[in-house]
Amino acid sequence: MTTTALPRPYRVTPARVLRSEWHKLRTLRSSWITLGLAVVLILGVGILMGTTYTSDGGDSDIDTVILVLYGSLLASLCTVVLGILVTAGEYSSGLIRASLTAVPRRLPVLWAKAAVFTVTVFTAMFATALATFVVAQLFLHDTDQAASLSDPGVLRAVAGNAAGTTLLGLIALGLGALLRSVPGAIGAFIGGVMILPEVLTMLPYDAVETAVRYFPTQAAGVLGSATPLPNAASPGPALLALALWASATLVAAAVLLRRRDA
Repeated sequence: MTTTALPRPYRVTPARVLRSEWHKLRTLRSSWITLGLAVVLILGVGILMGTTYTSDGGDSDIDTVILVLYGSLLASLCTVVLGILVTAGEYSSGLIRASLTAVPRRLPVLWAKAAVFTVTVFTAMFATALATFVVAQLFLHDTDQAASLSDPGVLRAVAGNAAGTTLLGLIALGLGALLRSVPGAIGAFIGGVMILPEVLTMLPYDAVETAVRYFPTQAAGVLGSATPLPNAASPGPALLALALWASATLVAAAVLLRRRDA
């Protein structure tokens, strides 16, 4: 007498959800276009800064890491768009229904998206920042901006630059999940994260000025500097503030994800 083994029931595990989100991220053309553009901007602007810099140009007071990685300001816009596409893009295409059907508990989908995005973007940005710094220093070695990764604060600033860019993108990912609209999330990020702090600094209150130092874009700028910036937070509190902003956005998105229909 022969017996036929019954197929194992499908089980949703964290590893499988992570693998699914990684598959989606790496197979979308928009992912590689936005991330690739971020890499090109950092590397291209860094090399341009290195090849055109002169010691008598009046920029000797600029932090070396900030000078070399100036392209990160533009690259962060790319990672912000990528973060929004990771979540809001699925709502636009309707793919989110299939994702939430496969994972009925819902929240593992959001956490997996955030984890895959964070690891992928930070790895790419850190490797790019390291390469850009090393290449730019080939042209800056005989100027007053000459530095090495072993100098105090330099490696921390290079890693901080990557962390700041990644966390800004993670905030955007949370906004995309909250608003479920690519244009809406982009508008919310520009208005709430980029423009609002500049408006608040116009208010004549010391408490407001102090609070603005810990807003996302201001905190991210601090992380990419090897030397202390005037009237700015220190790197440790800035990193904590930026991580809290990202966490708060993701938690708010998680609450609404549990309560709303797909």
